[in-house]
Amino acid sequence: MTDYCDAAPGHPWHGPYHDREYGFPIESEAGLFELLVLEINQAGLSWLTILKKRESFRAAYAGFDVDRVAAFGEADRQRLLADSGIVRNRLKVNAAIENARRIQALRQSHGGFRAWLDAQHPLEKGAWVKLFKKQFLFTGGEIVGEFLMSSGYLPGAHREDCPVFAEIAALKPAWMGDRD
Repeated sequence: MTDYCDAAPGHPWHGPYHDREYGFPIESEAGLFELLVLEINQAGLSWLTILKKRESFRAAYAGFDVDRVAAFGEADRQRLLADSGIVRNRLKVNAAIENARRIQALRQSHGGFRAWLDAQHPLEKGAWVKLFKKQFLFTGGEIVGEFLMSSGYLPGAHREDCPVFAEIAALKPAWMGDRD
């Protein structure tokens, strides 16, 4: 398999994601929720498919506003399942709605999704997977690993000789700890 750092640059979809998002720490709750929903929806599909549908996902899931998605009812569920712009999988749709509710609960217990992630860090991938399976729906090993790598909690998004690696390192993502 070709390395993402080799294949993505110059690609109309993968290039911008690789250069500006992949592995960069995410501060906002909506940004973390978006990544979780996209990673869940990627299961069984290509990341390119998800990137191409991303704007439709944003529209369908109210800009990934956790409170709005958590309030989705049966009419919203049916609307999502009928939306050809997104992945129409009942388990994935249900997971997005329920996970929004669980993120709301993290506000009470930890101050929010990012604070919850920060409180758990550092963990090895296996421990993260167990933790995510307890906290969220539809979060297996690949989904959790990609979510954590993509959001800066696990290493591996870029090779050290990739120019983007230096940009990310300057932001001191969680996986780098107190590295100078």
